[in-house]
Amino acid sequence: MSPRVGVITFPGTLDDVDAARAVRRSEAEAVPLWHGDADLKGVDAVVVPGGFSYGDYLRCGAIARFAPVMSSVIDAARKGMPVLGICNGFQILCEAGLLPGALVRNDKLHFVCRDQWLRVENNTTSWTTRYDEGAEILIPLKSGEGGYMADEATLDELEGEGRVVFRYVDGNPNGSRRDIAGVCSADGRVVGLMPHPEHAIDALTGPSDDGLGVFYSALDAVNSLVTSA
Repeated sequence: MSPRVGVITFPGTLDDVDAARAVRRSEAEAVPLWHGDADLKGVDAVVVPGGFSYGDYLRCGAIARFAPVMSSVIDAARKGMPVLGICNGFQILCEAGLLPGALVRNDKLHFVCRDQWLRVENNTTSWTTRYDEGAEILIPLKSGEGGYMADEATLDELEGEGRVVFRYVDGNPNGSRRDIAGVCSADGRVVGLMPHPEHAIDALTGPSDDGLGVFYSALDAVNSLVTSA
């Protein structure tokens, strides 16, 4: 039986269809989850995709954090379920307290849309085991509030514990502290990043297929959890 990966849709979500396609490409089953429904439908992992949840009328992700589905995601994540937040999803996970720090307006105050090189700093999380540590991958970035911010103590803790998962290379596109593009929880099962791996799963339609490794990694993580249960 294929692992079941939930993909959440909020009002304003843009990338749920692409995220579901990436899940299916990794040979898992994509399960649609609705923001107003707390039922996770027995999924094995969750993707919180990008977009403008609830129009981002407050801080990005600040309203979505209180959606019924997120209460269930928070509980499941704290019990060890793999969760991935992409772009707006990363913002939501930070607002929900599942990841440290916050995302703010890009330092040049412009929306950035470009193919971006990232370095994989941690290949032991539930979403990065298919990569070599130090590998450089090319995936799209598209955000207006993508600057990762945290205080020095938090940044030092993330660095010291190996919880910086992805780092920008060949230029920092948004002013993120220490060029951080993605971080993880202490157990490595919750990961958030600003660039979009779901837009890089086919060299025909994206700049590369480098993003597939994120979704195949989750497949391995879920299978490992099932085997050890």
